[in-house]
Amino acid sequence: MGQSYRITLLPGDGIGPEIMAVAVDVLNAIGKQLDIGFEFTEALMGGAAIDATGEPLPAQTLEICRKSDAVLLAAIGGYKWANLHRHLRPETGLLGLRAGLGLFANLRPAAILPQLIDASSLKREVVEGVDIMVVRELTGGIYFGQPKGVFTTETGEKRGVNTMAYTESEIDRIGRVAFETAQKRGKRLCSVDKANVLEVSQLWRDRITALSSEYPDVELSHMYVDAAAMQLVRAPKQFDTIVTGNLFGDILSDAAAMLTGSIGMLPSASLGATGLGVFEPVHGSAPDIAGLDKANPLAQVLSAAMMLRYGLNQPTAADRIEKAVRRVLDQGDRTGDIMSEGMNRLGCRAMGDALMKALTLS
Repeated sequence: MGQSYRITLLPGDGIGPEIMAVAVDVLNAIGKQLDIGFEFTEALMGGAAIDATGEPLPAQTLEICRKSDAVLLAAIGGYKWANLHRHLRPETGLLGLRAGLGLFANLRPAAILPQLIDASSLKREVVEGVDIMVVRELTGGIYFGQPKGVFTTETGEKRGVNTMAYTESEIDRIGRVAFETAQKRGKRLCSVDKANVLEVSQLWRDRITALSSEYPDVELSHMYVDAAAMQLVRAPKQFDTIVTGNLFGDILSDAAAMLTGSIGMLPSASLGATGLGVFEPVHGSAPDIAGLDKANPLAQVLSAAMMLRYGLNQPTAADRIEKAVRRVLDQGDRTGDIMSEGMNRLGCRAMGDALMKALTLS
């Protein structure tokens, strides 16, 4: 056996276990082809962890993740846990995982596949050729800033507070990831902020501008977040790499995802300084179709490919998986979310079978 890796699996909730099963089959198959070993350890997170332990991110799960070479996450959350106190919700576990592993950089690609251009809600001439990478800061900004909470004022009125805050060092480290990512792509970086009204954004723009002198081969531009949202829908091909803060990145990356026709097709990577990363699909847990064999596993499989490429330095394995995904789309295989007239409608398991066959042709 050649190189071997310890992979923590976090199937989570809803359709998570179904799509994770497909991704594990694909990883095992590519491992046999390329003499790569995978040691999988499954752990609880999200609603499943709440039901079993009372916590969305048990300490044991975090420790298992820290001892692994990479973490593959499926999806968390659902209606069942939506009304719990904030510190007990599945999403709090996700924030804890990012903070606990020091995952400060989120890479979310939004590239239109030729086979799915007509699945986009925008015109073909607008989206054809779109290939965007959103680099989102993950562990700072308004989601983590202090003070935060709901407080009672002197008059007895409740007041909600969240603080958007960034230090120079936090901006610099995500900025460097973004510039280096742009160097590997089209060498164009757009920094998105709200510097016309927010002091924290003024600092953000100052630091990103200062960093640009270290990357003379990258063309830097700046855009306010409201303008960026409009331009993503109006003329998305103008963007190559986008870097932005936690809140703005959360919103813009979802908007960019829908350019491609289905959020069910998109993977993501969350990276830290140590090299350990968490790789997950962009979509949610889709509890309404959980257990019905309707889920699209392709984003989970592509997340496994991102894990191989960015987390484990196995680009050949990643290439083969991505090629297999393109092959099943070329032959007209579709799950319900990307279905169009004349295509072959498949369930989650059948799409997994189609991928396994496509891998044998790689």
